[in-house]
Amino acid sequence: MQALHWRLITLGIGMSLLTVASYRLPSSAVMADAANAFLVSLTPEQREKAAFKFGDDERFFWHYIPADDIPKRYNRPRRGLPLKDMEPMQQRLATALLASGLSRTGFIKAETIMSLEDVLRIMENDQAGRRDPSKYFFSIFGEPSTKGTWGYRVEGHHVSLHFTVVDGKVAAAPTFFGTNPAEIREGARKGLRVLGREDDLGHELLAALTPAQKKVAIVADKAYADILTEATRQAALKGQPSGLQSSQLTTAQMKHLTNLLDEYVENVPEDVAQTRRKQIADAGKNLYFAWAGVEEKGGPHYYRVQAPSFLIEYDNTQNGANHVHTVWRDFTGDWGQDLLKMHYQESHK
Repeated sequence: MQALHWRLITLGIGMSLLTVASYRLPSSAVMADAANAFLVSLTPEQREKAAFKFGDDERFFWHYIPADDIPKRYNRPRRGLPLKDMEPMQQRLATALLASGLSRTGFIKAETIMSLEDVLRIMENDQAGRRDPSKYFFSIFGEPSTKGTWGYRVEGHHVSLHFTVVDGKVAAAPTFFGTNPAEIREGARKGLRVLGREDDLGHELLAALTPAQKKVAIVADKAYADILTEATRQAALKGQPSGLQSSQLTTAQMKHLTNLLDEYVENVPEDVAQTRRKQIADAGKNLYFAWAGVEEKGGPHYYRVQAPSFLIEYDNTQNGANHVHTVWRDFTGDWGQDLLKMHYQESHK
């Protein structure tokens, strides 16, 4: 009977995902269904690890380093329920929750990034279990519902995804993806570049600029050691040169910038992606592209796209420039802060 119960839950989630494709069911509804199915599957002990109050300060904690490194840096563990502490059926429901916040492309990126832990385990001859694709942690904040206020987080090495639902609207930031290695250079998976398009499209935009434009766009000869915002709670760039404004781009060059933006926009479901597209449209010509580091492929490099409301950062400097960090941040909308502000204003009215 219990096996039948789980099959019905899984079937229900599958049907919800199919419904999204056919009838454009809002992502908030799919997320709520997936989150509730996941929570129902947990034991009281597991739920104690996975479930938090929405107002818990834990909701704002994030980092993309391995779970074993969190205590060393913060004197606290990475919180949430890891895949390694779940039964197989619970892992499937957790994966469904992950998928509910991403597009097909974004989900493939996340799952493949997680699989790179096996590659690192072999490369580093890791015997201590530091590299482990089951060390990805799931946390739910508040009570999942279509119209209420709640959120969830999926986090581990090189994956840090944060979703907040307020009155049926979804905020999906910060959104961090990283890869190490950026390109697998030996073995059965040789040639795999999970975030290869982010790299290629950035180089294509830079290559399309004139020498005069490059003098403005290239803001530093040496690439930064990491994304500048790192794991800060508030996305901010202090004292950084802006780079080249999109108003200075030709139509053909603007197409390269659009292609680059699309790669980040389309990591999330279509209705959430539309919110990002509106941010881009609202920015108009007030978009800035900045580059740091070498122009040629293979060397350390960094770029960002900055608008009044959002920031994209890409950095590839570590491990011989074969280690990528990327992030989408919202200056006022990380963790749904702008949605919450509007909600409270409407409530007070």
